[in-house]
Amino acid sequence: MAEFKDMFLQLESDDDNIDTPGFVTLMTQDEENEINKEPFPDEIPILPIRNTVLFPGVVFPITLGRDKAIRLIKDAYKTNKIVGVISQKDSHVEDPGVEDLFSMGTVAFIVKMIRMPDGNTTAIIQGKRKFSLNEITSEEPYLKAKVEAIDEVAFVSNKENKALIASVRELATQIVELSPNIPTEANFALKNIDSPNFLINFIASNLNIDIQEKQNILEIGSLATRAEVVLGHLTRELQMLELKTQIQSKVKVDLDKQQREYFLHQQIRAIQEELGQDSPDKEIEELRSRGQKKKWEPAIAKAFDKELDKLMRTNPAAPDYSVSLNYAELLLELPWNEFSKDSFDLKKARKILDADHFGLEKVKDRILEYLAVLKLKGDMKSPILCLYGPPGVGKTSLGRSIAKAMGRKYIRVSLGGLHDEAELRGHRKTYIGAMPGRIIQSLKKAGTSNPVFVLDEVDKIGNDFRGDPSSALLEILDPEQNNSFHDNYVDLDYDLSRVMFIATANRLDTVQPALLDRMEIIEINGYTLEEKIQIAKKYLVPKQRKEHGLKSGQFKISDKVLSVIIEEYTRESGVRGLEKKIASLARHRAKQVVNDEEIGQLISEQYVYEVLGNQRIEKEEYQNNDIAGVVTGLAWTSVGGEILFVESTMTPGKGKLTLTGQLGDVMKESAITALTYLKANCDELNINPGIFDLYDFHLHFPAGAVPKDGPSAGITILTSLASVLTQRKVKPRLAMTGEITLRGRVLPVGGIKEKILAARRAGIKEIILSESNRKDIEDIPANYIKGLKFHYVKQMLDVLELGLMKQLVKNPKKWKVE
Repeated sequence: MAEFKDMFLQLESDDDNIDTPGFVTLMTQDEENEINKEPFPDEIPILPIRNTVLFPGVVFPITLGRDKAIRLIKDAYKTNKIVGVISQKDSHVEDPGVEDLFSMGTVAFIVKMIRMPDGNTTAIIQGKRKFSLNEITSEEPYLKAKVEAIDEVAFVSNKENKALIASVRELATQIVELSPNIPTEANFALKNIDSPNFLINFIASNLNIDIQEKQNILEIGSLATRAEVVLGHLTRELQMLELKTQIQSKVKVDLDKQQREYFLHQQIRAIQEELGQDSPDKEIEELRSRGQKKKWEPAIAKAFDKELDKLMRTNPAAPDYSVSLNYAELLLELPWNEFSKDSFDLKKARKILDADHFGLEKVKDRILEYLAVLKLKGDMKSPILCLYGPPGVGKTSLGRSIAKAMGRKYIRVSLGGLHDEAELRGHRKTYIGAMPGRIIQSLKKAGTSNPVFVLDEVDKIGNDFRGDPSSALLEILDPEQNNSFHDNYVDLDYDLSRVMFIATANRLDTVQPALLDRMEIIEINGYTLEEKIQIAKKYLVPKQRKEHGLKSGQFKISDKVLSVIIEEYTRESGVRGLEKKIASLARHRAKQVVNDEEIGQLISEQYVYEVLGNQRIEKEEYQNNDIAGVVTGLAWTSVGGEILFVESTMTPGKGKLTLTGQLGDVMKESAITALTYLKANCDELNINPGIFDLYDFHLHFPAGAVPKDGPSAGITILTSLASVLTQRKVKPRLAMTGEITLRGRVLPVGGIKEKILAARRAGIKEIILSESNRKDIEDIPANYIKGLKFHYVKQMLDVLELGLMKQLVKNPKKWKVE
């Protein structure tokens, strides 16, 4: 980039290109005219110079380094002080000959010769007239040559030339004002030069262009032409300076802002140190020292150190600083390879589990088995359990008890309604407000890498266009993969294999099959009346008494009153609703205590009715068998088992089957299958086949507002239709459940324990089941099935043989068949 040189003659030396400040002697027009009239010598010594061109009228110093140059200047200084100055074509030539010099130069007058303190000789010379080199007459001890003077073409003072000179002067002035390296006194010199010739020579001498271009300007004879060339160089020079100034101003604004912020932060740092607070550097060093105490892998330590090095290079005010700082602090706070010590006292663990939860033997045994293996082996992957059952049976609270029994930290994460897998895996650090997923956050909160981790409501995870978090759980809950769990924010593998995951669910049909395959399913069934009474006495009543500030003598509930609350005010497999009712009684009793009312020690039935009101649930009870076609079935719901009545009747018609009671497709198909089977087996059942063409059949399931579906009512529908066709009584206090086929087989169904509990509550004494359900009954504790008799069948005809009595109902209907 071209720059206008210092008007004060910062000139390059002959030998070492040392710039030496000089002084300006302005040549007037009269002096110029006098010089042109002076006699011109035919032969003069020739002084080669490098890296510059001497123009007539211009004064500058040169430092002499070559022996020939020193001798030449000394000899000339003793005589007429006249030398011929010619520029070298190649500045690297140390001893130039005629072929190394340009053909035109300038006659110069030695104004002064100075001996410098360092021993070098400096000569101050001033150009006088141009000459052309004709012939070299001597090469030793220095060059001498015959020369011919070149007269300047007279300047024509017209408007065009005046405007040209004025333009050159104006551009040069602008360049001086824009360039920071040129002193403002140069403007004074430009304004005071009255000779157009000297003005052009003076400016051309200080242009930052190469030697060849300067030599070309020197050799131009016409002043107007020379002024046009100089004007072109000045224009380019001004454009470059303006662009440079514009760029520098932008950069300066940015730099000024950064410098201002830097100085402010330095001041803040100094104030912090003065107040005894930590500076950013000290904070980073503290992080580094904390990192050295962590038990992490080399790869993690390397990533942590890299992040701290990045922090050291980052301005604390930059947005990336806080992101990197938060990330480094998270790495420090995570419990890498930090584990709590397990409690291997199995008796103590069993005692804790029994103290917190009644029953649930299968789950408790599984936890004790794990502890036993862990004690023997010393190290093993934690099991991944899924507790499956109706609401309120203690699935979630069981996780806390397991953690307590094992001596581990407890973490619970609710997955209900979760729809974004980033909630589990986290977001990448590049996002604004990014944070780790719930898994990593929970481990950070726990402070150990082997907590008991409850994933609550795993069956209620969302799955739509926004994402499928259950797919992210596939890695978390896979023992072969979770030893290198990858969180998007942490961006490092974390070992989850020592975490004991316990998932809870109310139903399994909404859980992804691949996820089910990774978990050990443990079914938790509902409680019997006796179990609920024990749970209330041991856990719920003492808990509510404590929460409401009551003393033991102020709030007691007998078994009889508890059974009233359970049977008349709750309908559930668990005890959540029961706890709410007990809490209502406790609140009312607390109000009585505060008001100093007279209270009894025990809660009476009358007190329960007064506090809880008359919104009692009608108890499901067996109804008599006086009417043909009414059969008791067993059903499973999300809140436990229920008994289900099936009613059927016949009206004159054409064999049409009508189904009511808000039934699903599966139940409708069971009714069609049952009717078809009866038509196909009329002889075995002693039914007239013609009856199916003369009568319509209506099958109804009471509680029509409640949706019903499933195959388990198959044998109940069959028995109901057979009863109404034959008018035979159904065996008293009998319930049944099972799926049917056209071949006459009875297939097994699920939810047996809940259905058994519902049958006991309703006063049922006998139950018909599929032979394949025998194993389910054998798994149920004896206290659940006390007082019940089970009949296991394989064929549908066996169901009718057991379910229908030989005796007809009172006032049987006689179906007319023509």
